[in-house]
Amino acid sequence: MAFIKKIITLCILLAIAGGAYFMYWSQHPIIGDEIEAIEFNIAPGSGAHAAGQQIAEAGVPIEPVLFNLLARVTGKSARLKAGTYELKPGTTPLRLIEQLVRGEFAQEQLTIIEGWTFRQMRAAIAAHKGLKHDTVAMSDKEVMNAIASEYKQPEGLFFPDTYLFAKGASDLQIYKQAHAMLLSRLSDAWDKRDPALPYKTPYEALTMASIVEKETGQKSERGMIAGVFVNRLKLGMLLQTDPTVIYGMGSKYDGKIHKSDLETDTPYNTYTRTGLPPTPIALPGVQSLTAALAPAKTPALYFVSKGNGTSQFSDNLTDHNRAVNKFQR
Repeated sequence: MAFIKKIITLCILLAIAGGAYFMYWSQHPIIGDEIEAIEFNIAPGSGAHAAGQQIAEAGVPIEPVLFNLLARVTGKSARLKAGTYELKPGTTPLRLIEQLVRGEFAQEQLTIIEGWTFRQMRAAIAAHKGLKHDTVAMSDKEVMNAIASEYKQPEGLFFPDTYLFAKGASDLQIYKQAHAMLLSRLSDAWDKRDPALPYKTPYEALTMASIVEKETGQKSERGMIAGVFVNRLKLGMLLQTDPTVIYGMGSKYDGKIHKSDLETDTPYNTYTRTGLPPTPIALPGVQSLTAALAPAKTPALYFVSKGNGTSQFSDNLTDHNRAVNKFQR
């Protein structure tokens, strides 16, 4: 009888010790600060036991049996989400379970730069190793169809920003996010516009914003640049802006623009055609959108680069020619 009591007592002590260890283990960091984050993947349909094995096989120093037990004890074994994750230094088993339940996937980021063309944006997305490339074989039109856009021509219709996404996400997610953000920013700016502006549609304002984006070396001058082009539109003057000519040249542009280029007519040559070009020529940022729809009120009709990133603005051709002689010759 005494022997049985000893066995029972021993079992109780072992259970208490095991429980204490289990509690300590569940709240103790799996890896220390001296170890880099470890990436692992949970396959679709995985239960807590399979998830624990996959995590351990990826190099995470965790005991699958204890992981499975913790998931069951906390009532979360059936709520683990499949996906790619990162175990960061300092993460405890309890925090890891919470991470899997919430679907806090390993995140990547991609920055789309103001002034890029859509071709440059596509190249950056195609080169990003963290994305699943579902659009590589698609034409530009097919990309627009895939994101359910009402527009068929993509230029200018994606907002330049830094986008976060789960590793392995479809590249369509980036296109959808950037397009939705651009439409939202454009709509906000359009709703606040001066009704006297010479734009019939938000798309025309977007086209102007793209020109401002490419013409402006100094961010503080965007409003003035837009003001000059708005004045020219109102008067029926040629916009005469080199970036549109360059865009119309496509692959023929070799880094220099010549007089013959300015005289060669294309749909984008604003030296030979009045009004705005048929589409935007780049991805405008929020400051260029704001400038296009809230331009500076100025009598200026001309501007020329001073060679230091700023411009000299003039109200008449005589003063403009003087500025050209001073800063360009």
